[in-house]
Amino acid sequence: MAYTNIIGRTAEIKVLERFLKSTKSEFVAIYGRRRVGKSFLVEEVYKEHIVFRAVGSYIREKNEKTYKQMQLDHFYEGLLDYGMAEETSPPVCWREAFRLLRRYLESLPHKRKVVFLDELPWLAGSQASEMIAELGYFWNSWADRQRNIVLVVCGSATSWMLDNVIRDYGGLHGRLTGTIRLLPFTLRECESYFKRNGFHLSRYEMAVAYMAFGGVPYYLDRLDKEKNLSENIDDFFFRDEKIHQEFKDVYTGLYATSERYVDVVKALGTRFYGMTRQELSEAVGIELGGTFSKILDNLHESGITREYPRYGKQRVETVYQLKDFFSMFYLHFIYGKGVERGNWRTLQRTPAFYAWAGNTFEMLCIGHLAQIKDTLRISTISRNYCWRGEAPDGTGAQIDLVLEWKGERTDYLCEMKFSEHLFTIDRKYELELEHKIDAFVNSRRHTKTHSVQLVMVTTGGTVRNEHSKDVNQEVTLDDLFR
Repeated sequence: MAYTNIIGRTAEIKVLERFLKSTKSEFVAIYGRRRVGKSFLVEEVYKEHIVFRAVGSYIREKNEKTYKQMQLDHFYEGLLDYGMAEETSPPVCWREAFRLLRRYLESLPHKRKVVFLDELPWLAGSQASEMIAELGYFWNSWADRQRNIVLVVCGSATSWMLDNVIRDYGGLHGRLTGTIRLLPFTLRECESYFKRNGFHLSRYEMAVAYMAFGGVPYYLDRLDKEKNLSENIDDFFFRDEKIHQEFKDVYTGLYATSERYVDVVKALGTRFYGMTRQELSEAVGIELGGTFSKILDNLHESGITREYPRYGKQRVETVYQLKDFFSMFYLHFIYGKGVERGNWRTLQRTPAFYAWAGNTFEMLCIGHLAQIKDTLRISTISRNYCWRGEAPDGTGAQIDLVLEWKGERTDYLCEMKFSEHLFTIDRKYELELEHKIDAFVNSRRHTKTHSVQLVMVTTGGTVRNEHSKDVNQEVTLDDLFR
């Protein structure tokens, strides 16, 4: 079935459609970064089949009793909106709420029914044990046996979703039949969005937009096609003081104790290539241990950070790196800058711009690793990693992305360079490339039976001249849009 309002999400749609066609009840949890389009996806795919939807509300009310009753009232109002007869008083506990839901569902014709609990973490509140216990009882004692229920729970608070639903060892343990982690758009999906909405951006400008906003649908929806990209970036980041609140809201929406998470994100924002666990622990003042591991794991699951191996020392290092483009842009250009932060029009083509673009383009490439592999005609790779070591003369060298293909005994050394025009290799950079290759080939990491291919990954391609002889293959921005 075609969903004209949805861009991309092909794999996720197939999963949701499979649940709808199933001959048994299904229980699916959807989670992901705030603003990524979780609710929209469910509503568009299941809109004709949703018989009940409750939406949790973020309430700053500290009184647990008041907070809980407000959520229960919203749940009850949802039942009334969908057609339940108003013959009972609003529920005062979650057992009564799910009993009402069961009674309402039993009154409907015997057909496939989708029950959608949106923003479940907010619906349950900080003391979630009662709500989750009753949700588990509702599913185990009745819904699962009906064979015609699709129960969808959704939430941005990743740590909460992982702890209370996806990895729950209570009543929901082993009950989920599907989990969807929704990620931002790829470049190709962003291009589809821009074309559908009347934008006529070049792929270069789409890449710059991606490096500023990420592939987050909500942020793309804020752009105005009557303005150029610079004006849109200025309006979004530099002219609207609400940008500070948006940054806070990203993490408030993801984690209950957002302050610690924000501290980790801010620390990573100061070091583009990331930090080891020990370095990060010292930077934020959180001791190594279970709590710290949980923070790192939740940031990774939310798509805010990535973990990657860095070889070159006696032991392989696990490095944690910020990869959320919105957060990277905000921390680089907006956070702590005050009125002197300027505007995007004046920042473009400055050293500050190229420093940011050079680093962020590397993250853009790493986020489109599948497209790079496809361009290089690599069906499978054994591993990808960063290498940092020394050349035979003792000087240091770093290769940000190595693709190791044991099947063909080849290591692809990827150099990622951002440029508004064709990238030109001069004599100085040629010597730097030769130094990197020499250092890697003579390192303990390199398998001596493997060949080496130098791959230039650039925005517009590389000028072929007397200094580019070491380049074996090229990947351009167009390839990343595949």
